[in-house]
Amino acid sequence: MLSMDVFRAIIDSIHDGIIAVDPEERIIIINRSAEKLLKIDRNAALGKSVGDVVPNTRLPVVLKTGRAELNQFQQLEDTTIVTNRMPVFDSRGKITGAVAVFRDITEVKHLAEEVTNLRELHSLLEAIINSTQDAISVVDAEGRGILVNKAYTRIVGLTKEDVIGKPATVDIAEGESVHYQVLRTGEPIKGVPMKVGPNKKEVVVHAAPIIVGGKLKGSVAVVHDVSEIKRLTEELDFIKRRMRHLEAKYSFDDILGKSSAIRDAIEAAKNAARTNVTVLLRGESGTGKELFAHAIHNGSERRHNQFIRVNCSALTDSLLGSELFGYADGAFTGARRGGRKGLFEEANGGTIFLDEIGEIGLNHQAMLLRVLNEKEIIRVGESKPVPVDVRVIAATNINLEKAVEEGRFRKDLYYRLNVVPIHIPPLRERKEDIPLLTDHFIRKYNQEYGRAVESIDEEALEILMEYDWPGNIRELENVISRAIINMKFGENVISKEHLPRLYLHQNEDKSETISITQPSKPLKEILEDVERQTIKSVLEKVGGNRNEAARILGISVRNLFYKLKKFNL
Repeated sequence: MLSMDVFRAIIDSIHDGIIAVDPEERIIIINRSAEKLLKIDRNAALGKSVGDVVPNTRLPVVLKTGRAELNQFQQLEDTTIVTNRMPVFDSRGKITGAVAVFRDITEVKHLAEEVTNLRELHSLLEAIINSTQDAISVVDAEGRGILVNKAYTRIVGLTKEDVIGKPATVDIAEGESVHYQVLRTGEPIKGVPMKVGPNKKEVVVHAAPIIVGGKLKGSVAVVHDVSEIKRLTEELDFIKRRMRHLEAKYSFDDILGKSSAIRDAIEAAKNAARTNVTVLLRGESGTGKELFAHAIHNGSERRHNQFIRVNCSALTDSLLGSELFGYADGAFTGARRGGRKGLFEEANGGTIFLDEIGEIGLNHQAMLLRVLNEKEIIRVGESKPVPVDVRVIAATNINLEKAVEEGRFRKDLYYRLNVVPIHIPPLRERKEDIPLLTDHFIRKYNQEYGRAVESIDEEALEILMEYDWPGNIRELENVISRAIINMKFGENVISKEHLPRLYLHQNEDKSETISITQPSKPLKEILEDVERQTIKSVLEKVGGNRNEAARILGISVRNLFYKLKKFNL
C-alpha cells in the first residue's frame, strides 16, 4: 500500500490541478498545481469547506447528484479553467466524495484568438493578392510552389493544382527560374524576360526574397505580360508625342527652393509670364532653365496653346533651318512631297523654347532675327513670308557677350533676345536648397525604382552641402539616383558609403589643382592650358564618356567636340 508521502508526491507531479472533498464537502486533497491556480495556501485550505475556498465550485452539486460534469468552463478571478468534476463511489456504490481535475485555458484562449486573427488576415491577404492584375507566384525555401493568384492562371495558363507543391521550374517554357536565383543569392532580381506556360507567353519577371526573422523563407515573383506592356508603352509614346506639341509639363509650383537667389529668379519669371515679351534664360548647364521655360508658358495667356522645345545644339546646321522654318516642296534632296511646316508654324499662338541658343549658326541667326522683328518666317526653298504669332523663350549657358565680341553671335539678335534676361542661379549659390531638393529626388526615385528610401543621414547630407556642384541640380539628381541604386535590399537611409564619388571636389583630389609655373606666358595661353588640362582630367575620370564630360563641364556636346579638336585631345 502507498504511503501518504508517495501519494502526495504523485499528485504534486501532475500538471493539472486536483481537489478532492469528502461527503461533508471538506477538502481532503489539494495538489501543488491547484494551489498555484487558485492562489491559496493548500495547508490552510485542507479540512475547510470547499465552498469557502472556491466560492463558485460545483463539487457540492456533484456530491448530491452523483453525476459527473465534464469539460466545464469556470472563471477564477482573472483566470479561466476547464474542469472535470466526478463523484467517488465505494465498493457498495455509495458516494464517498468528489474530485475536480482542472487546467488553465487562458493562454489557450489567447492562442485561439490569434489563430482566428491569423485566419482573417490570411483571407484578407489572399483577397488582396487575387485582386491585383499582376500575376504573383510564391515558393518556399525549397523552391516548391505554395501560392499563385488568379492573374497568374490568366497570364501563365496554369492552375493552382499545376503549380502548388511542384518545383519552381514547372511553369517555365524558356529561361531560368528567377525563384531559384533568388533562393541561391538572397538578392532581388528585376526585369528578367522569359517565356512561361504551355503557350510560351512572353513575360517580364521581378522576384524578391521573403525574409522572416532574418532567415530566407522563400521567394515571391511578380509576372508582367509583355504584350500588355507593349500596348501601354505605345499608348504612352503616343501621348508623349502629343504632349511635346500641346502643353508644357511644369509650373512655378514645380520649381523647388527657399533661397533668396531662386525666389528672385522665380519672381522675375512670373513677371515675364504676364507679358508676351521675349525671355532669355541664362545659367549654367543643369540649373533648370527648361523648367523655367515650361513654368513661364503655363503662367502666361498662351498656356492653352502649344509649347514646343527645340535643342539647337542637337541639330546640325543643315537640319536646323528646315526644322525651325519648314521647307517647300523639292527644296532639297529627300524633302517631303508638298513641303512641311516648321516648328515656328506649329507653335503659332503658343510658345517656342529655343534651348542652347548660343550654338545656332550665323546664317540661321539672321532668319531667327527676322521672326523676332517681323513676326514672320520664310520656309526653306520659298520666298513668300508666312506670318506667325509665337512667343520666344531662349536659353543659354554660354557667355553671349563674349560670343558677340568674337563675332560668333549677332549683336542685333543678342539685343532682341536679351529683352528680359533671367539668371538661374547655380546650385553652389543656393546650397540651403539642397536638403529640400534631395528629399524631392528621393521621393521621385523611390517611385521610379520601386524602393522605400526614407531619408539621408546627416553625414551624407554634409558631404552634399560641402560640394560645389559643377553640374548643378542635374548632377545632384544623378548623385541621389546612383546612391539609391547603390543601396542594398532593406536599407532605407542614404549614408556616406552609398554616395558616388563627386568629381572635381576641391578638397578630395589635389591633382585637380592647376599650378601656373610660367607667369611669363600671355594670359590667353595660360587660360588655354588650364582649359585643356581641365577637359583632359574630366575625360579621364569619366572613362572618355563625352556626354558625361560635357555635363560636368557645363558646356554643350558640340562645344566639347570643338574644344577637343582645338586642343588635339
